[in-house]
Amino acid sequence: MTSTRELFDTMIAKSGLSSDVLAAAVDALQEGEEIVAACSMGMLGAQDALQLAPAISRDLDCADILGVTRRILTRGSGPDHTLITAQLEACLLACERSHELCSRHADHHAHCRMCADATRRCADMCRQVLTAIHV
Repeated sequence: MTSTRELFDTMIAKSGLSSDVLAAAVDALQEGEEIVAACSMGMLGAQDALQLAPAISRDLDCADILGVTRRILTRGSGPDHTLITAQLEACLLACERSHELCSRHADHHAHCRMCADATRRCADMCRQVLTAIHV
């Protein structure tokens, strides 16, 4: 299977970011999207699902935003970083908000612990890409 970095190395349209940075971001966002979506489903099945409704909603929003961000980065939208910056900032916010609630439930639900870890990693990755864009 082709690695994400190798795929970016073959692309003609470049975003100005290194293949290593893009690949790490895309891989982190993909993993985060899967974990956050699974966490929301785990909370839906929990006995206290009604009390978890705000966290479920944040997770669903976060999973969608992670997916969109991953797809935008994968396209390599060229040297105009305005859209990419706005999307990364939205993704960072969604990850921080999801992390806030899932970290509160991490002691009671393993999927929330995993989600809190994944959203922290994705938020960190968004910050790294934003820094790389504005260097």
